[in-house]
Amino acid sequence: MEALTGGLAPHALALAAAVTLCASFVKGAVGFAMPMIMISGLGSFLPFETALAVLILPTLVTNVAQAFRQGARAAWAVVRGYWRMIVTILVFIAVSAQLVAVIPQALLFGLLGVPVVLFAVTQLMGRALRFSMVHRTRWEVILGAVGGFYGGISGVWGPPLIAYLLSAGVEKTENVRVQGVVYLLGAVVLFAAHLQSGVLNAATTPLSAGMVVPSVLGLWLGFRLQDRLDQVRFRRWTLVVLALAGLNLVRRALTV
Repeated sequence: MEALTGGLAPHALALAAAVTLCASFVKGAVGFAMPMIMISGLGSFLPFETALAVLILPTLVTNVAQAFRQGARAAWAVVRGYWRMIVTILVFIAVSAQLVAVIPQALLFGLLGVPVVLFAVTQLMGRALRFSMVHRTRWEVILGAVGGFYGGISGVWGPPLIAYLLSAGVEKTENVRVQGVVYLLGAVVLFAAHLQSGVLNAATTPLSAGMVVPSVLGLWLGFRLQDRLDQVRFRRWTLVVLALAGLNLVRRALTV
């Protein structure tokens, strides 16, 4: 039994399941934030590397559901349309995953959290930031590199992608689908990379697998809410969640 629970006490397992349920509900509603909520919540009572391991399989499974919600053809269209950003993210996830134990976590969280908060708050205040689509290739590569670098180290690679999609004015359904496809491919690389790094091992892999059940339930509930949101409310709530996620990253930078 201990092999299936990673040695966690029953109350810690229940708390981990609750964090996973909450995180996947938010993901279902706005398309992202599951890894950020999980790494923050789980990291409050688990070692960082254990928390990172636990989120890997639930995010992989929920990303499959999100990416293919409108079918395989729609998912493939995302791959064709955003292949530059996808390739860049995957390469940087694979490389940076090996640096988990080397780079100071406080520095990383701070460098990502502050720009995310500034972007979300200025957008909520009505001061729109737009990435010029004339330079689309440049922005996809730059933001893909930033997201992938942080993704390999922390399991969080969404904020730069979300900033790009919001700035480009991508419609709600496509926005969530693009996130799902990009996160799915990134999650596959993250899974493989951390099998190699040792973060996923005989103790943590069963624990991560056990969190798949609450993650699927939370995602289904979140999808039901997402379907009721119009484009304006979806954008507003996406920015609110993004701002909270950024503030949480700043908090972690100050407390690590």
